[in-house]
Amino acid sequence: MGSDPQYATYPNLLLSQHIFTLRQPGLSASYPAAKKVLTTSIKEHSQAPLYRYLANPVDGILINEIPWDETYYNELKKKNDEELSGYDQELTEAEEKAGESEIVAAMGKKAEFWARVGDKEKSLTAYEELLIKTASTGAKIDIVLAMIRMQMFFGDKYGVAENIERAQRLVESGGDWDRRNRLKSYNGLHLLSTRHFAEAAPLLLESLSTFTSYEVCAYTSLVLYAVLAGTMSLDRVDFKKKVVDSAEVLAVLGSKGAPNPDDDVDMVDATNTDGYEFLEMLINSFYTCDYKSFFYSLAEVEDKFLKRDRILAEHKPWFVREMRRRAYGQLLESYRVVSLQNMAEQFGVSVEWLDRDLSKFIPSKKLNCTIDRVNGTIETNRPDDKNRQYNDVVKQGDQLLTKLQKFGQAVRLRGSERA
Repeated sequence: MGSDPQYATYPNLLLSQHIFTLRQPGLSASYPAAKKVLTTSIKEHSQAPLYRYLANPVDGILINEIPWDETYYNELKKKNDEELSGYDQELTEAEEKAGESEIVAAMGKKAEFWARVGDKEKSLTAYEELLIKTASTGAKIDIVLAMIRMQMFFGDKYGVAENIERAQRLVESGGDWDRRNRLKSYNGLHLLSTRHFAEAAPLLLESLSTFTSYEVCAYTSLVLYAVLAGTMSLDRVDFKKKVVDSAEVLAVLGSKGAPNPDDDVDMVDATNTDGYEFLEMLINSFYTCDYKSFFYSLAEVEDKFLKRDRILAEHKPWFVREMRRRAYGQLLESYRVVSLQNMAEQFGVSVEWLDRDLSKFIPSKKLNCTIDRVNGTIETNRPDDKNRQYNDVVKQGDQLLTKLQKFGQAVRLRGSERA
């Protein structure tokens, strides 16, 4: 399996979730718990740079939630300076008296120190210097993964993408099995954060049975991400095999006894299992075409996961809209003509609401149907594959002929020049 991963302790990405929570006006009920976790971490780990990043009155991102105390900041900074002085001394002694392994160890401690206290730029610089001095491919991969986590913490998606490519090259040049799987999880989460759900789904679903990357997320969170990505992007056969019947998914979701949308449910009691009963209801109702339950569970998943998760929140409107579209398309595939009333009843909405919602997808051809309000029907107009293929051949043939004509003209012109 390879050696144990190095530099995997910091930064603590759970803190970034609490930072996200404190920046969302709609999550004010969770503010006290999030604030307590952050302030406790800042104190216990002497995180002066993180404290400044959050609470500085000039450019802090949480100045309304975490109070700034100049004296407290100076105390934290003094502790940081003293600790850093010890690492610098250890590195100097290693360079003067010891070998390469001791130098690398001292540099690693300094890089981890900057990652622990929350200084993005200094930690990345220290890790880059450490990367140059490190010989082992496995250790190099661990360093790049640590840099990725630092960039994830601060929402630097461009930097994450660059370092994932670098880690991929290192893995291909000699990474062990465990590090290959860890990188797969990192890449899947990054793709999810950039709204590439179709590309993220296979990576996240494959990671379920081999997951060891607890430094980036909890296993239950990975199941959530994998299920949502798979539900959004997989065809019906793969969705059944890889999500609905997945042993790893079932082990987490189990059978929570998700409430019936027709029942009078006490929502306080319904959240005792952290909302995963609604995630289970979502995938099962989507697969079994129980669209009323699907709409109900989609709304609950939106409330309990999408708006609360730092990775998913910015994609919430898009995800909910696209899942409605997928459900509409799945139903319409079974009919040539269906009444608006019948379809509205299946989804548990009014005819007027359904009419407005369908109208968002029809002009852009995301749904191949037309609405006849006079007769109260929806008529599907599936594209003719043969005609489409014929038109593609004609179009490609025209493009080829145009290129050949230009090539012929160029050849004739060069021939005349030689004459």
